[in-house]
Amino acid sequence: MSQSEGEASVLLVFAHPALERSRANLVLSKVAEEMEAITFHDLYETYPDYVIDVEAEQARLLAHDVIALQFPMYWYSTPALMKEWLDLVWLHGFAYGKGGDKLLGKRLFVACTTGGPAEAYHKRGYNRFTMEEFLRPLEQTAHLCGMTWENPFVVHGAPLKDEKGLAMKAEFYRQRLVSLTQVPKPGRKVKA
Repeated sequence: MSQSEGEASVLLVFAHPALERSRANLVLSKVAEEMEAITFHDLYETYPDYVIDVEAEQARLLAHDVIALQFPMYWYSTPALMKEWLDLVWLHGFAYGKGGDKLLGKRLFVACTTGGPAEAYHKRGYNRFTMEEFLRPLEQTAHLCGMTWENPFVVHGAPLKDEKGLAMKAEFYRQRLVSLTQVPKPGRKVKA
């Protein structure tokens, strides 16, 4: 990762347990991997045995201004290894609680894909709740850690997208990642 003056460093933590069967996350992850300003970190490739190096992961977090999480929604949550990573790495005394100020002032961004269409994520949709409601635990995590919650990037109906639709979403994702590398001016939020 090379970082220019005035550019925020972005750690993109990626978790997909079956990437070989993914179309959308594969396309999105390639966009992120190709960007010089992004440190791309694949949890399932790094920890296939689920044995997480907590010190190394905390050092990664400390070295970046923006923490981005990319994953497919699995049963209305993150995949298991990302949850394990959060549980083991974002510890009391490090991320929150007494002395836990290491993530204070950093930004948290979520990019996720869903199998269902956008209309399924509504009070009257078959999932009964909005994406904002499903992502609320991660938003609260950001709040607890003193981080700024960035507006999420969601690709709904990922398996239903054709190549053109995926390419369009990938370009929007690239633009969003570029916006995360911009350092917000005090009192002003970077536009998404």
